[in-house]
Amino acid sequence: MAGDGYDRHITIFSPEGRLYQIEYAFNAAKECGLTSVGVRGKDCAVFVTQKKVQDKLIDPDSVTSVFPITPSIGALVTGLPADARAQVQRLRYEAHDFEHKYGYKIPCHVLAKRIADVAQVYTQHASMRAFGVITFLISVDDEKGPQLFKVDPAGHFWGYKATSSGPKEQEAQNYLEKKIKANPSMDTETTLHTAITCLQSVLSADFRPNEIEVGVIVEGGLFRQLTEEEIEGHLTAISERD
Repeated sequence: MAGDGYDRHITIFSPEGRLYQIEYAFNAAKECGLTSVGVRGKDCAVFVTQKKVQDKLIDPDSVTSVFPITPSIGALVTGLPADARAQVQRLRYEAHDFEHKYGYKIPCHVLAKRIADVAQVYTQHASMRAFGVITFLISVDDEKGPQLFKVDPAGHFWGYKATSSGPKEQEAQNYLEKKIKANPSMDTETTLHTAITCLQSVLSADFRPNEIEVGVIVEGGLFRQLTEEEIEGHLTAISERD
């Protein structure tokens, strides 16, 4: 067995200092086959992911990885669909509980830390299982400006200028590093096009509007998911530019 017995228990380290069950949770998060990209602009934050409908009989409108958590915070959750649903429910609960306790809406960085803390606790107890999902959170904070966070099954989180996840994560990271270095302060349209173009580049694909999902929040606005018509407009603009 790969873990030589150490992969049977979530709380036991191998002699090399590895927690195999957490590594398996990362693998499970990639099993959905969805590559995702998040980019932070000077006054906005955006994420883009693939959309795959596994069966022709499934209603495409019921398949999504993009979720509003509060009016000003959006989440992209990819991995095991059932775990993603549970993660979204917990995110919404934490956001509501914070507002109920303190009287104002939860900041994005506080929500990211809170859900990461919960995920980390799941790595400590044999009676729990880590969620096989990767979570992106975006918002525009009144004090901190645009925010982009990624939370993984180990309970690790950082704020990012741009990030990615999924099977083509490393290729996307390399692409984004070059783009962010060349233009660290992008407007909304450039940010959107950078995220979409990154996904097209690493997957070597020209998307149709129903093959990707896009979430965006702009300074002074609320989080929203772009419609297929809006996505088609951006895809056309990218195609004409290239």
